[in-house]
Amino acid sequence: MPSSHEPSARTDFGSVTGGPTNTAAGASVATEANDPRLEVDHVLVVDKKNVRTAIGGTVVGNFMEWFDFGIYGYLTVTMTAVFTEGMPEQFKLLATLFGFAVSFLVRPLGGIVLGPLGDKFGRQKVLFFTMAMMALSTALIGALPTSQDIGLWAIVLLYLLKMVQGFSTGGEYAGATTYVAEFSPDKRRGYFAAWLDVGSYFGFAVGASTVAITSFFVENAWGPTGMVDGGWRIPFFLALPLGIIAIIFRLRIPETPAFDSAEEYHETLEKDDPMARHGILGILRHHWKVVLIAMALVAATQSAGYMLTSYMPPYLEKTVGLNSTGSAVATVPVLVVLSISLPFIGILSDRIGRRAVYLIAVGTTLVLMVPAFWIMQQGGFWNVQIALFLVAIPVACYVSLGASALPALFPTASRFGAMALAFNLSVSLFGGTTGFFSQALIEMTGNNYMPAFYVMFFAVLGGIAAFKMDETAQRPLVGSMPTVETKEEARELVATQDENPLIDTSTMPIMTVTPEELEKAKAAAGK
Repeated sequence: MPSSHEPSARTDFGSVTGGPTNTAAGASVATEANDPRLEVDHVLVVDKKNVRTAIGGTVVGNFMEWFDFGIYGYLTVTMTAVFTEGMPEQFKLLATLFGFAVSFLVRPLGGIVLGPLGDKFGRQKVLFFTMAMMALSTALIGALPTSQDIGLWAIVLLYLLKMVQGFSTGGEYAGATTYVAEFSPDKRRGYFAAWLDVGSYFGFAVGASTVAITSFFVENAWGPTGMVDGGWRIPFFLALPLGIIAIIFRLRIPETPAFDSAEEYHETLEKDDPMARHGILGILRHHWKVVLIAMALVAATQSAGYMLTSYMPPYLEKTVGLNSTGSAVATVPVLVVLSISLPFIGILSDRIGRRAVYLIAVGTTLVLMVPAFWIMQQGGFWNVQIALFLVAIPVACYVSLGASALPALFPTASRFGAMALAFNLSVSLFGGTTGFFSQALIEMTGNNYMPAFYVMFFAVLGGIAAFKMDETAQRPLVGSMPTVETKEEARELVATQDENPLIDTSTMPIMTVTPEELEKAKAAAGK
């Protein structure tokens, strides 16, 4: 194999023939000519301080996204009274839950538009845009007229703003997971990436707490109808100052080293190369099998996750009999403990592998979900607490893996777009609609266990996908250079590359080409 260190006239950009790919991403086998040696200068060394800054900047966005979910979820019954006056009684709650569904149905459009833009122009720019759109649309919900003011047109306006939120979140989570995965060192990607969803579930807990605290003070000051009379607006208005803080954080984060280091290399690849940058059609053509695997894992994760978060408040109120404050308070300690557990489960996935933790999540879902719903239906605060903690066990295992396992399935050049496609299609069809379909199934069958069966069905699909997925723990991302925390680790990695089963240089953009070869490659690719 040729060395990557050639005379000074040569520049490291990667193979101009588009050879290096990874079977996990549906690519071809590398040839001897484009299977180079790894050198110390090729290894990306990320400073821990920069990693913390980068991850902090993405966590605040996920916090904001789930803060809104928390507000809307725990105000579902209140907003049903506010926005559905004049509608048949049996459709009122479903109409409000459809606000969740409609926002998720728009998410694939946001992913289709924003994902490829993130691959072309950079992760940080798109993440700044999604944060601003999300904060503004959430605050505007608090300013909407009610059905008393303009009839059922009020819920139409609500749906429109939920669609704006859905469009922005179509790029938010896919971009955030791509960002933290590319910024994290390979050996500890599970740990660092898990912090992203700490922000998610902590944001939901803060949203729930905000609703509970607001309800307490408003109802004491304005009476039992205070929240319906206008108190519901307060949590939504709080999204604006929180959003400004999050935007400031987003302005401080740099572009990922994986994107920066491989940007010119991607320009040299032929358009048909699986490792090249592709739009949505190209992603489906080259990576459709991996997209399906990712979608199944997302469906298992998000159906369980949204069962615990968005759907649980109305279920506890309508089926179990808790009041709005009680249902909000009941889930807060569960979500806080869940959030704290995520980095530890991330560490476990770094040690035993992502597949093993996914299978633990699937197994605990199948074993615990029905008993949890039985305990919940016995009523009482402590029964509800026990039941929610049982539901949270598989959710924690699933969620801790999302930001480390899913982006690693796709090559760097198309990672944002592929994640946006796979994640948003699945979460729109199977995750965000969990509350709507669960409630509809209860209405159709009269069986209060239908939400548990719904989640268990997708767990089975997730288990099949986990067996089919390639293990990515401790490995460099496909199409990226190895990422480590110290120069010493980089030197050790290079020295042991021949016997290291985790290193495959055919997937890395490290071959050398002359400037003349680079220009020819760009011309051939139509650049």
